[in-house]
Amino acid sequence: MLNQIKKLDITMLLSLTGLLAMGLAALYSTSQSSGINFFNNQLQWIFLGTITMLTVAFMPNRIIYDFAYIGYAISLVFLVLIFFMGTSGYGATRWLRIAGVGFQPSELAKIATLLAVARYLSDERLDINRLKPFLIASCIFLVPFVLVAKQPDLGTALVFTIMVLPIFYWVGLGTEKIILLVTPGIVLFASFNYFTFLLVMIFILVFIFYYLRPNVIFGSIYFIVNIAVGLLTPLFWNQLKDYQKKRITTFWNPEADRLGSGYQIIQSKVAIGSGGFTGKGFLQGSQTQLRYLPEQHNDFIFAVIGEEFGFIGVMLGFALFTIFLIRVVQIANASRNRFRSVVAIGIGAIIGFHTFVNIGMTVGIFPVTGLPLPFISYGGTALLINMIMVGLLLNFYRHRYEY
Repeated sequence: MLNQIKKLDITMLLSLTGLLAMGLAALYSTSQSSGINFFNNQLQWIFLGTITMLTVAFMPNRIIYDFAYIGYAISLVFLVLIFFMGTSGYGATRWLRIAGVGFQPSELAKIATLLAVARYLSDERLDINRLKPFLIASCIFLVPFVLVAKQPDLGTALVFTIMVLPIFYWVGLGTEKIILLVTPGIVLFASFNYFTFLLVMIFILVFIFYYLRPNVIFGSIYFIVNIAVGLLTPLFWNQLKDYQKKRITTFWNPEADRLGSGYQIIQSKVAIGSGGFTGKGFLQGSQTQLRYLPEQHNDFIFAVIGEEFGFIGVMLGFALFTIFLIRVVQIANASRNRFRSVVAIGIGAIIGFHTFVNIGMTVGIFPVTGLPLPFISYGGTALLINMIMVGLLLNFYRHRYEY
């Protein structure tokens, strides 16, 4: 058994340990002023997650491959059940409670969807540039995306759309086709600001001129579709819940509602900025200990690290995440088995997107989405799923030279 453990990726385990320790330190600090023992609860989840991670790390690869479609079907059933027996909170219905245990099916759906699409794309004969394989793979992502968006949980739903892009690129989808997929979404969000919308449309015109000029009809249709997306943005806006609208308007101008929807972002910036180079010291953060910072155990936990450990703590967090994600890409690149390679790059996309958006949210460059910071934010389901993903990576590292 000891020889098997030595075959695990030590660099990944060390970076994971550092991130978990950083999260525990921040949660211990938030527990002192909240009256809720986030620290002890998270320790229990880390213990359970570690056991699960090691179980997956030493699981036969065939079981993982065979379970892919079954797990996907189960996750879809859970997502549907939310609409009939889900638990509501914060304006959305995202939780299921079975046998007294509450969990978020959307977290399970992320890894289940990844395994399912990886199994489908693992066939070397498939060409993702052909219409049929592209549509089938896209539908595997689209079904859970729609179900999660209807909860509504747009932050998690975005994970499915972001995950698909690096996976399709990894299996050979052309760069110009990736741009074709991305631009309507960019236009949608750019439409909230006239100047940004104008810049995006100029980029699209340049893209059409250089890449789609031989096909005038398709280029014209593509341009019209993007214009239509921009014009239909008000329709999309009207479908959003009030709290989602506030998050977007606050992103553009948090000062407009300093004591309301802009309060979180303003307090988060104050916390990070007041930390300086070395921080105020462990348990010494005024924003944290005086409870000025909302959701400091979860969405805004990075602000706690910035206030108490300063620039040094922030850069340490960046370094640990960077090392972890580099190892993920290296495992994906080294894996000779296509299924394992696709799963690894998908895991990197999920964790990388969560990290990028959460940190961006705390410093005000992204709207508040509710996406937790991997391995650091408080939360049982999210941590357990993240540890399962690490277990898969460790498993693939052990078998990276096998077909």
